[in-house]
Amino acid sequence: MKQARPYPRAIVTRKAARSLASGHPWVFEGEVLRLEPAQTDGRDARNGDVVDIFEENGTWQGAGLLSEQSKIRVRMVTRNANDRVDDAFWRRRAQWAWQHRRATMGTRALPGCPPDTNACRVVFSEADGFPGLVVDRYENVLVTQVGTVGMDRLRPVVYRAVLDALSADGEKIDAIFERNDSPARAKEGLPLVKGWWDGLPTPDSPRVLVRENGLSFDLDIENSQKTGFFLDQKYNRRAVRELSAGRRVLDCFCHVGPFGLNAAAGGAELVRCVDVSHTAIELAHENARINGLDERMGFTCANVLDYLPELRSDRSRLREEGGPFDLIVLDPPAFTKSRGTVSHAARGYREINYEALRLLPRGGYLATCSCSHFMTRDLLAKAVAEAAHQAGVQLKQVEERQQAPDHPILWGFPESHYLDFFVFQVV
Repeated sequence: MKQARPYPRAIVTRKAARSLASGHPWVFEGEVLRLEPAQTDGRDARNGDVVDIFEENGTWQGAGLLSEQSKIRVRMVTRNANDRVDDAFWRRRAQWAWQHRRATMGTRALPGCPPDTNACRVVFSEADGFPGLVVDRYENVLVTQVGTVGMDRLRPVVYRAVLDALSADGEKIDAIFERNDSPARAKEGLPLVKGWWDGLPTPDSPRVLVRENGLSFDLDIENSQKTGFFLDQKYNRRAVRELSAGRRVLDCFCHVGPFGLNAAAGGAELVRCVDVSHTAIELAHENARINGLDERMGFTCANVLDYLPELRSDRSRLREEGGPFDLIVLDPPAFTKSRGTVSHAARGYREINYEALRLLPRGGYLATCSCSHFMTRDLLAKAVAEAAHQAGVQLKQVEERQQAPDHPILWGFPESHYLDFFVFQVV
């Protein structure tokens, strides 16, 4: 690179350069050979700074954010040598992210419903060029999660960039709630905090009533999992809804009830929602009441891993719970968050799918998924196939799906592909 740039320099290994050239946006701790000061003013790199990335042979690779306490030492933000990573840069990124949601989500609303951008992920971290930042929209409230020191320093800039992008499109946002309470922040040396961002007025309550697929959900954005809801399953829930008419549905790991409510709205004869969390079950019941669906829905607080074998071995309990069921939804939490525990997780997926298949009659349907990028699509398919073989049934695939397009998959960055969803019929 001939022109002088105003950023300190990270000199990386040939291996790191190859990885970056393939599209992966991370440079790991052991791949940074040294840091050098900026050539323009001699400024040394500080934690969270933008740094230029050079291979040791002098080839410029891009620019990224430095994280001195993380094993992921630099996260790429641009591969364009003409970019200056300033406020205007982040405004452009926010506009592109919002335009993507308008293009891929706004055209899919059900008749009579507002566009799906009223409840969607506005920024999906590296996949949108904001490493370590997640922004979810719930009507007129944004909920954010910041996981990197560089993005934490940029919060006022990137928040305003996102607000401006929505405002320019006529979208009104009244408040931002920060869910910066993920343990992953400790790896960056960041404190765990949550609360309303002081750049906008503070609402009276962290409860938000949001519409999705024509249904209303009362969300607790302060205390629920993640940012309050799992927006990535939006269209997968709709796929279950389309199968549910006249069926008896068992919704396992139901959280606040979105799969179950979609099934009931789709005309299910009965829906049983099961979750180990008392709070989740209470919210699911309340959401059923809000939508006028509670008469056809039941709620059980139980550990699904114990609950399914109990139903299989106790037919009277199965009838008490509303069975036999002919559509079962399995939406478990990630059974693995590291490569080292994948084999153990695979056994878990195989076991719950086996138990579900033993409960289903011939002609029944199974909707099953994994939300861990370590449990790849092929590993999940293998676990389900083994479960079917063990249960003595054959499966006919109805659909194969992934996360909704507001959670874009960035090719070259497999970590951005984390949700795989299958629908099968037992034949």
